[in-house]
Amino acid sequence: MRPKGGLDFDFPRKTCYTTIMKVTLLAINTKYVHSSLAVWYLASGIAAHCRQKHTVEFVEATINANSGHIAALVIAQKPDVVGVSAYIWNAGILPELLALLHRHLPEAVIVLGGPEAAHNAAHWLKNGADYVLGGPGEQSFPALLNRLAGDNPIRTEKIADPYSDEYFKALGGRIAYIETARGCPFRCSYCLSGESELAFLPLDAAKKRIEKLAVSGTRTIKFTDRTFNANPQRACDIWEHVLRLDTDCCFHFEAAADCFDEKSLTLLNSAPPGRIQLEIGLQSFHEPTLAAVLRKTDLEKAEKNIRRILAPGNIHVHVDLIAGLPFETLADFEQSFRRAHALGAHTLQLGFLKLLHGSRLRKEAETLGLAYQKEPPYEILSSPWMSESDLKYLKIAENALQHTYNQGRFLSALAYVQSAAQLSPLYLFYGMGQAAFHEATPLEHYAARLYPYFAALPNVKEEPLRDCMLCDFLRMTKGSGMPAFLKSHGEKRRQAVERANEALGRFICPNEAAVLSSGQGVYVDSTKQDPVTGLYPLYYIS
Repeated sequence: MRPKGGLDFDFPRKTCYTTIMKVTLLAINTKYVHSSLAVWYLASGIAAHCRQKHTVEFVEATINANSGHIAALVIAQKPDVVGVSAYIWNAGILPELLALLHRHLPEAVIVLGGPEAAHNAAHWLKNGADYVLGGPGEQSFPALLNRLAGDNPIRTEKIADPYSDEYFKALGGRIAYIETARGCPFRCSYCLSGESELAFLPLDAAKKRIEKLAVSGTRTIKFTDRTFNANPQRACDIWEHVLRLDTDCCFHFEAAADCFDEKSLTLLNSAPPGRIQLEIGLQSFHEPTLAAVLRKTDLEKAEKNIRRILAPGNIHVHVDLIAGLPFETLADFEQSFRRAHALGAHTLQLGFLKLLHGSRLRKEAETLGLAYQKEPPYEILSSPWMSESDLKYLKIAENALQHTYNQGRFLSALAYVQSAAQLSPLYLFYGMGQAAFHEATPLEHYAARLYPYFAALPNVKEEPLRDCMLCDFLRMTKGSGMPAFLKSHGEKRRQAVERANEALGRFICPNEAAVLSSGQGVYVDSTKQDPVTGLYPLYYIS
């Protein structure tokens, strides 16, 4: 059962009074490039807090794997206890997986933790879990193991360190995660992070962990702190440390745009290109919506700070909006999108409201008239302010946004078309999604479907449109995969390649040069990919 009264347990279903147990910790990630930090926290907690030296093994899989395959990996280890971290992204496959584990490991104790389990314990106790844990897993999980082994729980405040030698061997260059703070000072009603008070890892310990990760072979280190700059001075201390490191790693932080102070902004402006990424959740620009979900944001300050961070071009900035929040109609959201798009962030995420177990908004859903999926990911279906068709409209726009702007694709073509046709950015992306909905479409075919849509828009001229898309292909892919209708041929292209060879002092691939409609040559330097945008620099031949 879920712990009652701190670390006390009762045993209604299954016990395993074995002195030394074999424990398998199972992580199911969204993609292979992601790693799990949770299972390593559990392992560090077992090592620190269990009286017995239990054997701990790991299984990491992805949601794309077959449940039978994942179960087979766990079964092969013949564990006494299986610990599973349950999240919104893997909850959908857990019932079938847990049923397989019970069938083939009838004596094993299955323990679920994580936000999806802790806030829906009764459901999981009926659907395969023997125990559901809440609170910090590195404390509650070893406490349960102690009770299963017939011991009393150890109560300790020792800080768990998940970064063991075994962790670094398993990481294998994938994205690494680090937690230097838990909880959040804000109480947004769609989120779970604000349910616990903000607590920080001691600064010295945080810096040591950062140093370990910076030499681990990973290229990206993501901080899981929900509002990294909630304490601006502490954020600056860590940023200063990150900027001093001799590393090629990129450090990703989630931040509140209106919490940056002058010292933070000055420091961020001095960062080496590509060293820092920022993810900034604006969620909405509609004031009644922000008030309804208890989201406190100084919007004017947030906009000013984002523009200042973007100005030097050294930091990749990701901005989030959430569609489907209370009191925001489609027209209101279009204004939020227009305002967010105008900031010029590298990524503009159009997300959809999810009614999470344990969130205040889920508890108020019936009163507010919010209809949502009853199975994970619990996404909004309709509301008094957004109909089902409104949300479908946004889904179509999101498809185009995700496969163009957010991936740095066709940026000059998008800028030209929007300016020439004088379209709302949201309407432009909706039209693109209708004309060329992306379903694992090869880039060459996608471009061929977008081009006629762009060309048919008011005031769009074919020659400048072709030139923009041609230059976009050079900057995106070094000209590789360019569709036939954009390619240059003949003597002028040969001359452009020769001039590019002279300018660069080396031979280039012929795809890396082209000729514009005016006859002017252009080429890219494939050795100078921008660490912030991922694009190649474009040069014009006079």
